[in-house]
Amino acid sequence: MSTGIITRSDGVSVCPWSEGDHDYMRYHDTEWGVPVTDDIKLYEKMCLEGFQSGLSWLTILRKRENFRAAFAGFNFEKVAKFGGKDLERLLADAGIVRHRGKIEATISNARAALETIERHGSLARFFWDFEPSERQSLRQMTHVPAKTLESEQMSKALKQLGWRFVGPTTCYSLMQADGIVNDHLVGCFRYGEIEVARKVAKKSI
Repeated sequence: MSTGIITRSDGVSVCPWSEGDHDYMRYHDTEWGVPVTDDIKLYEKMCLEGFQSGLSWLTILRKRENFRAAFAGFNFEKVAKFGGKDLERLLADAGIVRHRGKIEATISNARAALETIERHGSLARFFWDFEPSERQSLRQMTHVPAKTLESEQMSKALKQLGWRFVGPTTCYSLMQADGIVNDHLVGCFRYGEIEVARKVAKKSI
């Protein structure tokens, strides 16, 4: 696969990873990098990134609606109250990834989310506090890091708050997906759109 911008048959320039699968293409074009400031959506994405560990994101993407149904729409106030019966129900749910550690982490992370909000005001305020102050725009896929100093700092802070399955690579994936950084390549048609959206989003936090 190309490491730089590719041009589709309709003349639109995009990041190369978005090609080859319709679900990836739609995710790239409409969602990836769009700034998120909603606490429930941030909790959802962090949990899904944790489930993705060791798997492809496409697997999680295709099961996302099942995850939402299983975890009460990722309403962390509801998930925080899940007990033993809920755990057994989730372990028997073939529509999600039935990994006991990740399921238990999603439940405990709901409780940690409440603690994070109590201390920091909102998940958005907490997560966006790790936005890099300066950053070079990316022109090649080979320039995209797996983790950064900021994602390592986020991971450490989350673990101190009781979050699990939140390593620095997982945290960086969240930062990319939710617009805390803009990792669309400069020549991608989404790059400029995301930059504008990021400026607007930061005013609402």
